[in-house]
Amino acid sequence: MTRFSLDGKRALITGGSRGIGFGIAKAMAEVGAEVVLVARDATKLQQARAELEVVGNAVGIHSFDLQDIEAIPHLYEEILSSDGPIDILVNNAGLTRRGPAEEVTLDDWNLVMEVNVTAVFVLCQAFARERISSGQPGRIINIASLMSQAVREDNSPYAASKGAIRQLTKALAIDWAGYDINVNAIGPGYIRTELTQPLWEDAQFSDWVVDRTPVGRWGTPRDIGGAAVFLASAAADFITGQVIYVDGGWLATF
Repeated sequence: MTRFSLDGKRALITGGSRGIGFGIAKAMAEVGAEVVLVARDATKLQQARAELEVVGNAVGIHSFDLQDIEAIPHLYEEILSSDGPIDILVNNAGLTRRGPAEEVTLDDWNLVMEVNVTAVFVLCQAFARERISSGQPGRIINIASLMSQAVREDNSPYAASKGAIRQLTKALAIDWAGYDINVNAIGPGYIRTELTQPLWEDAQFSDWVVDRTPVGRWGTPRDIGGAAVFLASAAADFITGQVIYVDGGWLATF
């Protein structure tokens, strides 16, 4: 269906070299988008580009650590200069620090909030400023979490950051609706990736996830990619300020 095509669009995806980010990049490339990947590991970025170039579209890569918040506007200008205007921004990069709330250090709290929330806001702002000044529409897709809605133990910084992403998504959607910039989020369920390998290799925890998820399995990056393509496409023109949970029904059982 042409309404789901991303032909002629260019998508910037943070944390795009592996896992959910790469799954989104691949899904968007398959429906015609050019993709630009931002991640810390230059080697993994090269590997991701080699795989995505098989699809046949241009792939830009930029090695960058989003902890360097002050440099994000400069990164965005560099991307515009080297790769061209960005139509779709996917804020996927993030991190966590686990532990009982009473033991969380202020440094860990600040790190999680800076990368998961402040860096997202600064990048959204850079994207929106260019879109507004050029008079062009745009799509922002933030990656939220089950913990934007529910919480497990020993995750207070991460849960707070993803709750903030839910509300930030709504706030930006309202502020920028008049500029034809749609802002939505995806809340992944338990997704089988390299980063979650210790969890799905833990038989007891994996069984809990499967039993707790109505569809009876872990999700895959491809599951998230499909939702991202939808939100980036013309099929989602009237959707903004929403969090779509791609979780196999996990939250519905509460």
